[in-house]
Amino acid sequence: MSREATHRAIEAVWRIESAKVIAHAARLVRDVGLAEELAQDTLVTALERWPVDGLPDNPGAWLMAAVKNRALDRLRQDALHARKHEELGADMDALQSHVVPDFVDALAEASEDDIGDDLLRLVFTACHPLLSTDARVALTLRLIGGLTTDEIARAFLTPEKTIAQRIVRAKRTLSEARVPFEVPRAAELPARLASVLEVLYLVFNEGYSATAGDDWMRPALCAEALRMGRVVAGLMPHESEVLGLVALMEIQASRTQARTDAEGRPVLLMDQDRSRWDPLLIRRGLDALARAEALGGARGPYALQAALAACHARARRAEETDWEQIVALYDALAVVAPSPVVEINRAVAVGMAFGPEAGLDIVDALAAEPALASYHWLPSVRGDLLAKLGRVDEARAEFERAAGMTRNARERELLTARARAVAAPP
Repeated sequence: MSREATHRAIEAVWRIESAKVIAHAARLVRDVGLAEELAQDTLVTALERWPVDGLPDNPGAWLMAAVKNRALDRLRQDALHARKHEELGADMDALQSHVVPDFVDALAEASEDDIGDDLLRLVFTACHPLLSTDARVALTLRLIGGLTTDEIARAFLTPEKTIAQRIVRAKRTLSEARVPFEVPRAAELPARLASVLEVLYLVFNEGYSATAGDDWMRPALCAEALRMGRVVAGLMPHESEVLGLVALMEIQASRTQARTDAEGRPVLLMDQDRSRWDPLLIRRGLDALARAEALGGARGPYALQAALAACHARARRAEETDWEQIVALYDALAVVAPSPVVEINRAVAVGMAFGPEAGLDIVDALAAEPALASYHWLPSVRGDLLAKLGRVDEARAEFERAAGMTRNARERELLTARARAVAAPP
């Protein structure tokens, strides 16, 4: 194998194995920042040795063994420094309560090989509520998703320096707060799990409908969120909301190929060629939803959103969509997760099920909602309902207003085109 081919193979292996490698190191050193440094050192060693020695029979196992050795070497060095400090009369109370026990504990744990638990600990650590949402997203994509700082920056249209600072601050915050590298106790689990799911949901949504930039979608972000969601679902198979979120992402991701045309322009749901929807992802999503419901989670926020997506997935043609069922699901979602955005989406469903006038009544009641003052989806939906009622001039003005509010270039083009095309019904 050529050196270039070997490097490509290493990159592929690293993308798959990096989270496990970092998680394994973090269990030993109890510091995600240090664990990532040790993992990166291990990657450098692989880049140096594998082109010469050839790919190992089991590259993942090679990386795990190498990072374990690096972690134990680092802890041995810390223990040695502790003894030297003792000889110099350092404050041994602090040293004995931290460094030496860490080394002893790490030696005891090094023989264990529960990668699933390690990875779950890393997920909960990266998504710790102590961090801001932006920091959690960046750190999760870095540690669990295996994305580089540059890739994260490009995905969110944020300067690379800003992303790098967020990641550095996040790791420092976790280290200084001495956040335990562990799965939360039962009493703490619901709140902490909610943080994990929120991060995955935000990452997927940014990929599914980019808030800014030149592209309607960023499929790579959707793929990373879905991959991470599947990992968490595999580690926590009895958590209904995890399954609900995975179901939602599977079904939404099934539409990826149909959501843009050959020129990358957006194609709205009702206009999509449903033969281009991925049947495998739909089946996976429906299966995950069924498992969530079987666990009693049918009325969880993510499961309800998955059920909404399932209504569309089950309709072979747009005209066969069960809009009354969708309204009922939005009614339930508005109870468990009330928000102005849910109300806007409910208005769309009501307009489809019971006529545009009924939908418009809901939208108009939201006009004074402060949270929607700069949200382009409100005038966009209002424009659509007005167009169906034949109120052409008002509809055109709403589409133009929505176009002026969005930061996504493709969406702006779509809304501008709708403003031009709106006409009174025959």
